[in-house]
Parts: sequence; structure tokens; C-alpha cells
Amino acid sequence: MSKASTAIRLATQRPGRFPHASLGVLVWIALVWVLLWGEVTTANIVSGFLLALLLTTVAPFPMAPFDGRFRPRALALLIFVFLTDLLKASWQQAKFVVSTRRPRGAIIRVRLRSTSDSYLTMTAGMSALIPGTVVVDVEQSSGTLYVHIFDVALAGGLDAAHASILAQEERILRAFASRADLVAAGFVPDWSTRAGRLPVPCICTEVAS
Repeated sequence: MSKASTAIRLATQRPGRFPHASLGVLVWIALVWVLLWGEVTTANIVSGFLLALLLTTVAPFPMAPFDGRFRPRALALLIFVFLTDLLKASWQQAKFVVSTRRPRGAIIRVRLRSTSDSYLTMTAGMSALIPGTVVVDVEQSSGTLYVHIFDVALAGGLDAAHASILAQEERILRAFASRADLVAAGFVPDWSTRAGRLPVPCICTEVAS
């Protein structure tokens, strides 16, 4: 979609439409709600969707340009790895608490590869849901997250904690980002993380659809 058509769409869009958010945003909020409850039930899914409708109606999100894609296999991988990390981190935290050891925390700075506010928000939100990590600050202009690590050793070290945040971002990008967004972030356009990164330097201003 060109910038001109995007501008026309935003200018002619009726602000009173319902729902005020896209289906993707509603599903995302409902998914976070279900994850917070920790149990996938019909009641949690329905209540999460109703809550998403309420939140986006009472406090609608500001309009932001988004030219994303939907890749089912990449989304399945994103959810699988996230749930695996969630269970693993929960078990590690429980063992750590029982051991009565003293945690050695740290705050790391992670500069994300994408400059999109949408992917910045997704990465920050999913990272914050993993036990042992708390996003304490976000620098929107540079796409930087400041993340508190509960225990450095438990996270596998500072480098491993840093890499895990970037890996989370990559899975999100491969699930939702357009080809142009993937190239701009330095990734080979594909749903799989095994596609790797583009060589540096890389002159990739044009991307064939």
C-alpha cells in the first residue's frame, strides 16, 4: 500500500467504527489474557476477547502504520517456543526460590533490529511475561529495551539473556513482518529462523514480492 493510499485511508476512516481495533489486536490481547490465567479454557478465551473489545473501545490505541503479514508456521513456532520458555523459566524460578540462594540481578540494554513500534511492543510484552525478566524501560526512538534479569547465572549469562530477547524479536518478525520489514531488520525473508541474516554490508532497497 502506497503512502498516498495510506494517508487517504486514515483521513477517510470513520473514528466511530466498532470494533475500534483490528482483529489481530483483539486476538493478541485475548491471547495475553489467556496466558496470564495460565489455562486455555473457553471461558478464558471468551472473557479475553470481551476484555479486548472493552479496552480498545474505552481507550482505543493510536493509529500506527502497519504493513505486516501472517505466516502460520512462524506463528506456531513463536507460540511453541514462548510456551516452552514460559514453563522452563517457571520451573527454574521455583527451584531457585526453594534453594534459598541469593540472586545476582542485572539490567541489560537490548537494541532491537526493527524500528517498528508494533514489534517493539510485542517483543517487550512477551519478554515481560517470562518469569525472571522485567522490562523496566523502553526507548522508543532507538528501539531499545532495558530488561531486568532476576539472576544472571539462571539466565545463562548476560550474553545469553541478550540473545534470547533478540531471538524473541526475530520469531515475532518472521510471524508478522512484511518482506521489507524483514530485510530492513537484516533478516533473509522467510518464515523459518534457519533462513539466517543477510550479509553485511547488504544493499537491499528493493524487495520483489
